Amino acid sequence: MRRTCLILSLLLATTPALSQRDFSTVEVKSTPVAGTVHVIVGAGGNIGVSIGEDGIVMIDDQYAPLAPKIEAALRLITPKPVRFILNTHHHGDHTGGNEQFGKSAPIVAHENVRKRLAAGTTARGNATPPAAPGALPVLTFNDSLTIHLNGEDIRAVHMPHGHTDGDSVIWFTKSNVVHMGDTFFNGTFPFVDRENGGSVRGLTANIDKVIATIPDDAKVIPGHGSVSDKNGLRAFVAMLRGTSAAIESGIAAGKTIDQLKSEKVLAAWDSWGQGFIKSDFWIETLHNELTGK
Repeated sequence: MRRTCLILSLLLATTPALSQRDFSTVEVKSTPVAGTVHVIVGAGGNIGVSIGEDGIVMIDDQYAPLAPKIEAALRLITPKPVRFILNTHHHGDHTGGNEQFGKSAPIVAHENVRKRLAAGTTARGNATPPAAPGALPVLTFNDSLTIHLNGEDIRAVHMPHGHTDGDSVIWFTKSNVVHMGDTFFNGTFPFVDRENGGSVRGLTANIDKVIATIPDDAKVIPGHGSVSDKNGLRAFVAMLRGTSAAIESGIAAGKTIDQLKSEKVLAAWDSWGQGFIKSDFWIETLHNELTGK
């Protein structure tokens, strides 16, 4: 649990927490996905970019110390400038580079992202102070927004009360690529930030909506993990339903969180607990939501 809390503190990304981490060894790489879209991986959430004659549309920007490496990775693909930055949600491993990249391009996000960045947040005892003014989105939306660039209709659609209350899923419609942000953790248990509007039930409903909407051959960029597809989304939502049912059954039998942990009720999903959210932490998340804590 201590390790999980440490990693969560880095994901939520206060400046003091970041100062204790050495980013000099992090390698930032870009890989083509399809059409105009590339994915950039380093530390933190996966970055999606649309690249073309009109410039770059960038989805999320990881941690602030990685901004020079991200810029270098972009220059290896194109000399064109960044035209827009879209934030999928407010967590620091997706928005830490906002202040740097926001100097030359407008930041776009759901209105709840701006509200939470501006006010500061707390999750699992980890406090994140208010963001600097230059790191705040300058364009916000309620339900959806479309950027028309590089021959793409790049659609940001709000997915309410899933990972947080400000999540957006981004469709690159011509390239047939979807960037899920942390609405999708590929192959691992997700972090559901219930203190900031997140909900396992909402996350499940949002994944169902995406599966019903996108083409069968779409490429899917998760917030964390490797590039996937609709089958990856189906496996993820099946895990959400299966683990929720297992914990709900335990609650109906009168079992405590400690009993559920000791009995390893999620043993059938052990492979999903190999990420930074371990099985015991996921049991707590599910139990607390299902019991209204």
